[in-house]
Amino acid sequence: MNDQSGKGQTRIQKQNSRKIREAALDVFSAEGFRGATIDRIAAAAGMSKPNLLYYYATKEEIYRAVLDATLDNWLEPLRAIDPDGDAVSELRNYIRRKLEMARDFPRESRLYANEIIRGAPIITEELEDLRTLVNEKSEIIRGWIARGQMAEIDPRHLFFAIWAMTQHYADFDAQVRTVLDDSGDGRFNDAARAVETLVFSGLRPRP
Repeated sequence: MNDQSGKGQTRIQKQNSRKIREAALDVFSAEGFRGATIDRIAAAAGMSKPNLLYYYATKEEIYRAVLDATLDNWLEPLRAIDPDGDAVSELRNYIRRKLEMARDFPRESRLYANEIIRGAPIITEELEDLRTLVNEKSEIIRGWIARGQMAEIDPRHLFFAIWAMTQHYADFDAQVRTVLDDSGDGRFNDAARAVETLVFSGLRPRP
């Protein structure tokens, strides 16, 4: 069938497609693209391999479907930065939303990180869209800088720093929990305060 859009599918077929993508997310985020197999995804989905192949013809097809959904979701906080907002409020909201995503979608974060580490062979075109979006939001930050709301900085490197600090809590979750001796959600509130202190101390306008 191979119809990821869901158009023309019955309710059961849509449920099975979602079940496959959910299982694939588990397998890909844990094993990476190379380590994942159709057999492992089918087993995780509780389906036979022939049944899975009715929905997705190849491992690459499943991976693309999962990765596309992940990337679209991952960029939403960046899209939400408001050009009419003030620097502190918008950046604080952005940091908070990125940490919420690290908390709520750790598998998606690891999947995306693994794809980038591989050299982004599947999402090369999507990274062009990311560059366009980052450039658009960078102009907002340059406007804040020009109005004296924050210190001079290359906005692209600011985004890199925020991504590194927030996504760390998903990609290196085992390390974070072990070092902090904390498996609760409180570590994300502490992380928000720490990241905001680092970012806003560095961005404070200089005389």
